[in-house]
Amino acid sequence: MEAGMFHVVLVEPQIPPNTGNVGRLCLATNTRLHLIEPLGFSLDDRQLKRAGLDYWKDVDCHRWPSLEALQAASGPKSVFHYFTTKAERDHWSANYGSDDYLVFGCETRGLPETLLRANWEHCRRIPTANVRSLNLSVSVGIVLFEAIRQTR
Repeated sequence: MEAGMFHVVLVEPQIPPNTGNVGRLCLATNTRLHLIEPLGFSLDDRQLKRAGLDYWKDVDCHRWPSLEALQAASGPKSVFHYFTTKAERDHWSANYGSDDYLVFGCETRGLPETLLRANWEHCRRIPTANVRSLNLSVSVGIVLFEAIRQTR
């Protein structure tokens, strides 16, 4: 994997406009987007392309059959951060490096419990009041810009 670039990972995304918005955000921040199958839509989906505007064709997007396949290709020194409403530590408490992977679960289920338990020290949350969670593309934006802020 290319050094000096953040990586946003969407595990089994289901809502095309969310992924389109995340793709546009990744293009705007020189971030690589990784999509973990199965996807809840086709990459040819009209709503995906509408949310990504005419930028979707320029997004550095990679599709993977599983998170394990991405982790194996990323190398042993890669750092993965997992975002969940169940974490105890806030997203700004992580020490981000410019090659890190920011992992987000699907909109309806989040990340698998087994994955969270196995990586608990790398799990973070976005603190919220009055709601269980935020929209996926909003969450990615909050975390990605905090990571960029820390590394600039």
